[in-house]
Amino acid sequence: MTRSDATDRLLDRFSTELRDLAPAAVWAHGSLGGGDYREGISDLDLIVVLDGPIRARTLWKVARLHARLRAEPLVAKLHCSYLTRDTVDGAERQHLTWAHQQLFKRTVTPVTRRELHTFGLVLEGEPPGSLLPPVADDELAEFVVRDQRDFWRRQVDRADNWTQDVWVDLGLVTYARATVTLKDGRLITKREALDLLPGLGAPAELVADVRRRRYEEPGAPLQEWTARRAELTRGYLGPAIDSLVAAYE
Repeated sequence: MTRSDATDRLLDRFSTELRDLAPAAVWAHGSLGGGDYREGISDLDLIVVLDGPIRARTLWKVARLHARLRAEPLVAKLHCSYLTRDTVDGAERQHLTWAHQQLFKRTVTPVTRRELHTFGLVLEGEPPGSLLPPVADDELAEFVVRDQRDFWRRQVDRADNWTQDVWVDLGLVTYARATVTLKDGRLITKREALDLLPGLGAPAELVADVRRRRYEEPGAPLQEWTARRAELTRGYLGPAIDSLVAAYE
């Protein structure tokens, strides 16, 4: 895990700014929780649990909190959902969330919930096991199949997405992770997913491209490679997702 002063400073600032909200817990999941964090590349995925309901004044405080962090170098990578003790249950609930430098509502998915129970990093307060209901294996599997079928498979047909690094990286890694979760119920890191992809039939040059940008030399690819990479990714993921979904539906 690559974590330096900039990450620690942002997390410390965030913790300090949170004091006015008196959180019951602050947790990290994703790469930071799982030990595969890459500073400047990985998102800082956080969950805050508050004691009381989220009212208009709470919303104002959260907006002010994130505004005060805007000068921090890594702040664009900070994503945080705000739950309360009374709203932690139910993966279908919409929660106040700060991501992509704006406030909106979204769910805390079964995958995120399982991550928190499996390798959630407690930054403050109570651990996930004391507040967050467990995720049943069938609930997790149903979500993973639905995500592959209803989101990722549809995105494969949208050609413009696949000229962007983020779509290539997430599409390939999420598929590899899905195969493992559906096979044996485990959650794996992005590094483990990249290690598995060649054995799942992914083109070696695609895997090498993602690995290089994540772990070696980040940088914009050449235009010719961008176009070829898009074709390779879509040509691989479409049939792969179809086969995976058919096997587990």
